[in-house]
Amino acid sequence: MRAAYVFKVRFGLETLPGVETDPRAFDATVELEADPPGEGDWLFFRDALWRGEVNDERYARELAEEWLSVPVESVSFRELRTDGEYLDALKAEIADNLDLFNSEAVDETLTKYFGSSIHVRP
Repeated sequence: MRAAYVFKVRFGLETLPGVETDPRAFDATVELEADPPGEGDWLFFRDALWRGEVNDERYARELAEEWLSVPVESVSFRELRTDGEYLDALKAEIADNLDLFNSEAVDETLTKYFGSSIHVRP
């Protein structure tokens, strides 16, 4: 059972006076391992995403700066990359906790937070 949140992150380098870099900013794909449904920070998607986008750009930049230890200029959510087993477990956990999402159905919850950005891979 595996899943990861995938983000595109643009970050810059802070240099000492007299030191230049070219380019000054870089794009990277960042994969954040998703906690198992019902464990740890499994509600990360609820707190960070909305309709397949980061719901608070500043908060997302702060998180990415923690992950990467560099100044982050922008963050965009790309996908939840998951296997079928993880997605089934996530759906079951959501079904048991619909009140946490102000939703009446699992599919409604998934669309509300991920949009169409869930990609199941073997």
